[in-house]
Amino acid sequence: MPWQQLTVCVPKALVASTEDLLETLGAVSVSLLDAEDEAVFQLAPGSTPLWSQTAVVGLFPADSSLQALAASVQTATGIPATAMHLESVADQDWERVCMDDFKPIRFGQRLWVCPSWITPPEPDSITIMLDPGLAFGTGTHPTTALCLEWLDAQDLAGKTVIDYGCGSGILAIAAALCGARHVIAIDNDPQAISACLSNRDINAISPDQLQVCLPGVLNPEPADFLLANILSGPLQELTPVLAGLTRPGGKIVLSGVLSAQSEQLLQTYQEYFMLSAPVVRDEWLRIDGQRR
Repeated sequence: MPWQQLTVCVPKALVASTEDLLETLGAVSVSLLDAEDEAVFQLAPGSTPLWSQTAVVGLFPADSSLQALAASVQTATGIPATAMHLESVADQDWERVCMDDFKPIRFGQRLWVCPSWITPPEPDSITIMLDPGLAFGTGTHPTTALCLEWLDAQDLAGKTVIDYGCGSGILAIAAALCGARHVIAIDNDPQAISACLSNRDINAISPDQLQVCLPGVLNPEPADFLLANILSGPLQELTPVLAGLTRPGGKIVLSGVLSAQSEQLLQTYQEYFMLSAPVVRDEWLRIDGQRR
């Protein structure tokens, strides 16, 4: 059946109360969306980052009066009518819509990321079977794509790899499928650990080849390759940790860094690594280098 949708654009401070109000008025679901194309990131496990201006979207049954609902919202909150948008929404198979939106993607010459419900487009290629989920990393973001392309060009046969801040595990899984002897995936978010374990199983990678853990659980030897696709702030704080996890002569690749954040990070890591020129895509950087 069709649905009625009421979108209310509010500042961050009013998101929770507006969400509660829409549920009280009979919304069958409430979603939070970006109202102004602003990037936000989860900085702590379990946190829910919000945009400065957030669109609170309530979905109501077809027989609801959106005009009456909007008037109720305006009376209760003082939010002006200009901050609201009313529309009808056709019923769809939303699971099928999501599945149709996620297509196989190639990175470099031989590496593909493919949803589990689709047959790999090139059976002889290296294919990561991966489903969208709670943890960051399906290959569509420039930082993940830059790291996958870098991995595709490396000789990982028999090497050891640490993926620090593994998210969905996409980079760790790529390293394992590209021939790494032993990979350790580390993340401080339990959701990421669960997603990485699930994706490891989907790709039929053994626990002996790919270990997944929270920080501090293992005490690994310095690796041949260190991958860290996180954010500039944590990368800055973790500089000595990541340097210590990379063997002399080993390689590091960093991403999750905006162009404007690169200068200080480059200065910090140059103490430990000989760095190549950053690779830029859509204002995001990939930095790679070799341990001194």
